[in-house]
Amino acid sequence: MIRVRFIGADGSVREAKGVQGARLLDVAQADGQPLEGTCDGDMACATCHVIVAAEDAARLPPPREEEEDLLDMVPQATRTSRLACQIRLSAALEGLTVRVPG
Repeated sequence: MIRVRFIGADGSVREAKGVQGARLLDVAQADGQPLEGTCDGDMACATCHVIVAAEDAARLPPPREEEEDLLDMVPQATRTSRLACQIRLSAALEGLTVRVPG
C-alpha cells in the first residue's frame, strides 16, 4: 500500500492508502476528498485538480501536453498543479502530499 497525504482547503490533513497502480483520483474519492473527476481519466475536464507539494513534484513523471492544456484553464493552478486522474501510485510516490483546492 502506498501512503498519500491530502491537505484540505481548510488545512486539515488526512492520510489515505492505495494500491500500486491505482489512480490518485480513486484513492482521493475513496477517502471522501471533494474531487469530482467526471471525465473518468480521459482528460475531458479538470475537476480532479490537485496541487502537489513542491518537494514531491519532481517524483512525478512530467505531465502530458493534454494535461498541461487543461491545467491552463484552472483558475487556482500553480506550477505543481496536476490532474489526480493522471497520477498512478507507485513505490516512488510513497508519502506523496497533495493539496485539494476548495
